Amino acid sequence: MFAILKKEINTFFASPIGYLVISVFLLLNGLFLWLFKGEFNILDNGFADLTSFFLLAPWILIFLVPAVTMRSFSDEKKQGTIELLLTKPISHLQIVLGKYLGALILISLALVPTLLYVYTISKLGLPEANLDMGSILGSYFGLLFLVAAYTSIGIFTSSLTSNQIVAFIVAVFICFFFYFGFEGLSEFNLFGDLFYVEKLGMDSHFKSMSRGVIDTRDVIYFLSITVLFIVLTILNIKRKE
Repeated sequence: MFAILKKEINTFFASPIGYLVISVFLLLNGLFLWLFKGEFNILDNGFADLTSFFLLAPWILIFLVPAVTMRSFSDEKKQGTIELLLTKPISHLQIVLGKYLGALILISLALVPTLLYVYTISKLGLPEANLDMGSILGSYFGLLFLVAAYTSIGIFTSSLTSNQIVAFIVAVFICFFFYFGFEGLSEFNLFGDLFYVEKLGMDSHFKSMSRGVIDTRDVIYFLSITVLFIVLTILNIKRKE
C-alpha cells in the first residue's frame, strides 16, 4: 500500500498536477474572499470571521477533488496497466487505500496555506485575535471530513470508466448530490415532513461541525460515506478481474 501511496504522491508532484491543484484552490478562494465584490468578500462584510471561506470552500472542492481523483483508476485502465497492478502481491484494499490516501494527502495540503487567512483575519479584527477559534477549528475538521468523503467518491467513479472526463463529471454530480441534493429535496414538502431527508446530506453535517461542536453523529456520517465508496470501489475492481 505504501509503495502505491508513494507512487501516487510522486506522480502528483513530479508533474504540474499537484502544484496546479493547490494553486487553483488558493487562487479561487483568494479572488472570491479578498478581491471580487460579492457576498463572499470578507473585507466588504465588515466582520472579522471566516464564515465566507467555509461557505465557499465546499463548492470549490466539489470540482477540485474529482479533478484530482479522475485519473486514479481511469488512467490505469486507459494505459492497460490495471491488470498488472491487480496481479501484484497486495490486496485490493491496499491498492484502493494507496490511491485514496495519495489523493487525500494532496488535497489536504491545499488546505494548509489557508491557515494564513486565520492569522490575517485575527490581525484585522478590532480588538485583535477576536475570533471564535472553536468554530474555526470545527469548520476545518468539517472540511477534512468533507474532503475525505469527496475523495472516496472520486476514486469510485474513476474505477467505473477509462475515460477521465466521464469519471470527473460523474464524481462532480455525486458530490453535488450528497452535499446539496438532499437539502434541495427537503424543500419539496410533497410527502409531509422531510426534515430527516436534509440530515442525509453532507451540508447539514458540515454546518453542524462548523458550530464548533464535534458531534459523533457527524463524524460517523462522514466516515460511513467514505467507507461506503471505498468498499464500492474495491467491489468494482474485483468485478473487472
